[in-house]
Amino acid sequence: MSENIIVGLDIGSTKICTVIGEVASDGVLDIIGEGTVPSDGLRKGVVVNLERTISAVRQSINSAERMAGVEVSHVWLGVAGSHLKAMTSHGMSAIRRGQEITQSDVERTIENAKAIPLETNMEVIHVLPQEYVVDGNDGIKDPVGMSGVRLEVDVHIIAGAQGPIQNLKRCARDAGVEVDGMVIQALASGLAVLNHSEQDVTTLLIDIGGGTTDVGVFRRGILTHSAVIPLGGDHITQDISQLLRIPPDEAERVKKRYGVAVPDLADRDVTLEVANPNYTTSLTTFELAQVIRPRVVEILDLVKQNIEQRMGALELLAGNVVITGGASLMPGLEQVATERFRLPVRIGKPQAISGMVDVVSSPAHATAVGLVRHGVKHRVTVPSGSSPSRVSETQSGPGLFGNIRNILKEFF
Repeated sequence: MSENIIVGLDIGSTKICTVIGEVASDGVLDIIGEGTVPSDGLRKGVVVNLERTISAVRQSINSAERMAGVEVSHVWLGVAGSHLKAMTSHGMSAIRRGQEITQSDVERTIENAKAIPLETNMEVIHVLPQEYVVDGNDGIKDPVGMSGVRLEVDVHIIAGAQGPIQNLKRCARDAGVEVDGMVIQALASGLAVLNHSEQDVTTLLIDIGGGTTDVGVFRRGILTHSAVIPLGGDHITQDISQLLRIPPDEAERVKKRYGVAVPDLADRDVTLEVANPNYTTSLTTFELAQVIRPRVVEILDLVKQNIEQRMGALELLAGNVVITGGASLMPGLEQVATERFRLPVRIGKPQAISGMVDVVSSPAHATAVGLVRHGVKHRVTVPSGSSPSRVSETQSGPGLFGNIRNILKEFF
């Protein structure tokens, strides 16, 4: 696989999506392949059926390969689930008097910050520097080349349970590809959907998937807070299934075709007939919306509570609330979110890409496209015939968005 080919693999609870990107000679990211298949081997982001998941991953990759006309050997893998834990830490290192701070000093300071006790069977996925402090002067984004005798760093650490992580990796390997690295869903989706202005302020990202809702707060292009809410679009489907006593597949069909999050947006005169194994149930789209809205409100309120506990007040957010993920496609969701957060809300779609834009323009593709973006930032140029070295998940320097801003500026 060419070093200019980057692949994102999003293994979700309702779908598995592979996106293939190619970095053109002018540095622009072209999307050249995509493959999406249904997924029923995961629950809340955790693999519960290896055989089904491996088969679906293989189908998704094969579909993307056929579209792109390339063979995939390496992927960047998304990870989600309630097993993810976030924490903050602080590291400090001494610098020899009279010497400038080097990249080695930065990495040593980050390693010191990583030296914290973790729960049994947990492993670190990301270590994201928030800011550096040189001799008591804070707010520094990149200290390399500066003079000082003491370097400090605050980091946001994200860890996950080894079992779920290894099972995800096994699904990829058994489907025939190697994993270059893992990226949490909120981080990947933020890379795909946040625009240039949203990166420069404090923005709340909400990625509503099938089994979970991933939350991220981005400040000046850096992920400063992350969380996972154990509710998603599948729970809306379950509500419809249970209250109407219809099979989950029928409930999912009804939700996608007729569901709205705001009853007033529904047509009271439209009556649906939904199939039950023993009888047929009739209801209006207005009544369906009354089933859907409470769960949507619950998900958004849990996000709000999480942010308020972390930040103290939503007013600290200077940017938009950006909602993405497959469940964000439901009509009326943006309106409900505006009511609950009392902040500007928009639905986030992948941005600043070229190539087969129409194929990956849905919020449902946000994570997979973001994984490709992450891979672009971390790709390693190697001589022909050599193997690329493994890239560390530790981020140092000006922040995760820093190296792709030139790409974004081409489009804004």
